[in-house]
Amino acid sequence: MERNGSSRVPYDIGSYPFDLIVVGAGINGAGIARDAAMRGLKVLLIDKGDAASGTTSWSTRLIHGGLRYLEYYELYLVHESLSEREKLLNIAPHLVKPLPFIIPVYEYSKRGTALVRLGMIGYDLLSWSKSLDRHKMLTREEVLERVPGLEPESLLGAAMYYDGQVEYAERLAVENAVSAHENGAVVLTYAEVERLIVENGNVVGVEFTDLLEGGRHTARAPVTVNVAGPWVDEVLRKMDLAEERMIGGTKGSHLVVDPFPGAPVNEALYAEAREDGRPYFIVPWNGRYLIGTTDIRYEGDLDLVVADDEEIDYLINETNTVIPTANLTRDKVLFTYSGVRPLPYEPEGAEGSVTRGHLIYDHAGHDPKIGGLFSIIGGKLTTYRNLSRETVDAIYEKLGKKAPRCRTDEVPLPGGAIGSATNFEEFAADFKLTSGLSEELATRLLKLYGTRAPEVLAEAHGDPSLRVPLSPETAVETGIIGAEVLYAFRRELAEKLGDALLRRSMVGMGPRVALDVDEAAARVAVQHLGWSRERAEREVGEFRDYVRRYKPKDLRENEPLEV
Repeated sequence: MERNGSSRVPYDIGSYPFDLIVVGAGINGAGIARDAAMRGLKVLLIDKGDAASGTTSWSTRLIHGGLRYLEYYELYLVHESLSEREKLLNIAPHLVKPLPFIIPVYEYSKRGTALVRLGMIGYDLLSWSKSLDRHKMLTREEVLERVPGLEPESLLGAAMYYDGQVEYAERLAVENAVSAHENGAVVLTYAEVERLIVENGNVVGVEFTDLLEGGRHTARAPVTVNVAGPWVDEVLRKMDLAEERMIGGTKGSHLVVDPFPGAPVNEALYAEAREDGRPYFIVPWNGRYLIGTTDIRYEGDLDLVVADDEEIDYLINETNTVIPTANLTRDKVLFTYSGVRPLPYEPEGAEGSVTRGHLIYDHAGHDPKIGGLFSIIGGKLTTYRNLSRETVDAIYEKLGKKAPRCRTDEVPLPGGAIGSATNFEEFAADFKLTSGLSEELATRLLKLYGTRAPEVLAEAHGDPSLRVPLSPETAVETGIIGAEVLYAFRRELAEKLGDALLRRSMVGMGPRVALDVDEAAARVAVQHLGWSRERAEREVGEFRDYVRRYKPKDLRENEPLEV
């Protein structure tokens, strides 16, 4: 495909013979686009926002089997999740890491010691090929030795087991999108689908608006996959197809706080809320703690989801109950984030009982007058790769072609390809020795970019000012260097300042949500990317307007917060 001058939309996009259009660039959409492009399909990946700017960035950031799904007898989902966890540990070793979890058991717990032990045994059996350690039961004394801040009254003991964590879930999706692009896919963010084009009873393409440069465009393909997450019904309404509601998402909110007295140091706490018995997590994350999540039916604005005061109080109170020394208050909350899970619509029943499995919905199988369209319902972060595999297999069947073998279970994501090193640890050790960076800064780049960290530094081109943190007041491990800004726009599909801060360098999810470095990052773009000062000021303003939804401490203290 060819671009028309400086326009980011290829001038021949309307006549290009795409095989597949993927609507939605979250983890599932990016995963589908990567798999399809790797198998040789001509793919357009399109999203009205940035990659990973929706549900992907609102998760609890765990790569786990879903222990509580055992209660609902979703054994296949647990097994699938545990199998996928193992694959992600291998293809994304820089992003996905093992994490121990502790489940304290109290006299008042809905799940007693015997039931928890039984669940642990089942969990181990369903992950027989895992590389992580098996569970072990801890006595009351043993768990208090590990987590001395736990409420000791009525504590019976605990279970300890291993799962996975992806601190930067956004980067998991971004690297899938980057890989799709490197395998030939066209990736257009900030491009909103206005209409699904239907001809002779088949969806044959989309009409979309370029939200950055303006103008309407069309793109055509024999198959379209609607993987817009909570917005699936919204996309379907653009062809008057949504006769039945497909998505009935629930809202989940999280708090981010500084380390507090009594918190587990190297383990996550998987606790049972005293108020209503639902499970929630206290997770070491990004040098701080992530607490969540809630699970509430949601009917509000999908583009502006904010943690309610009641949710914030709920998570604070439950944390203070299980760890009394925490003494958390609202003024100790650094920021919050909240999003909607794209779950199947179920008008009745408990929120937690709605399946987290996925459905690849072939509209032709339910309405013969509509062909060439799939919608993805549900799913979870952990199983995105398998969902993508199943979807691409179905696409090939729809195209009447034999599907080549899926290789996403063995081909590393961009930052996971270790080259001549024998493993990621060896590569990391060599980078720390040769990069000329401090230990802390080298470690930060490795956590974010993996084996592409040297490429990030290469953007400095000998300019030492691009190799140092933009804010001297910010801790190195949560800061950003100028070279990262350039890498985000030149190599990782960023279009806006917020993309670089929130979903590439991840500084926007640091303790100050990048309010201390946004202007400095914009100055780098002025100096090295040709931005005008007017654009820089506009982008900083848009970024600050966006992060208000997180209710960051910096804004709460310095100016009235209205969301």
